[in-house]
Amino acid sequence: MDSVARGITIYFILLIALRLSGRRTVAQMTTFDFVLLLIIAETTQQALLGDDFSIINATLLILTLFSVDIVLSYVKQWSPKIALFLDGTATVLIANGKVDEQALRRARVNLEDILVAAREQQGLARLDQIKFAVLEADGGISIIPRSGGPASNA
Repeated sequence: MDSVARGITIYFILLIALRLSGRRTVAQMTTFDFVLLLIIAETTQQALLGDDFSIINATLLILTLFSVDIVLSYVKQWSPKIALFLDGTATVLIANGKVDEQALRRARVNLEDILVAAREQQGLARLDQIKFAVLEADGGISIIPRSGGPASNA
């Protein structure tokens, strides 16, 4: 039973830590983010297993973590407020062509991240071609180009 309690506790600690650290997808990970992920994985493994390195304990932990994740997915469907807390909401970074510097700082996103998304999604090369840029709850950046403006001339 100790392993189940450890698994649930570590799950929520990691969920809260990742939620507080901001939104990034795996594709947006920097080298520092990757190294941090490896260190967290090793530290978490030690905290989860304690002194019991048996296959049964590892299986129990895996099943516990997946169960907590499944239960939370049902809870999120049942309660939009909990879903909002766990998943967050989209953040508008550029609105009507105007950059929201405060939103960029809070989300820890820079203009280069937005320009990369603009190039990949819409083939846009300049900031003035972007009407809206939204940091989605999943960490991706959605770009809506200006219509009839500089984007159509490019």
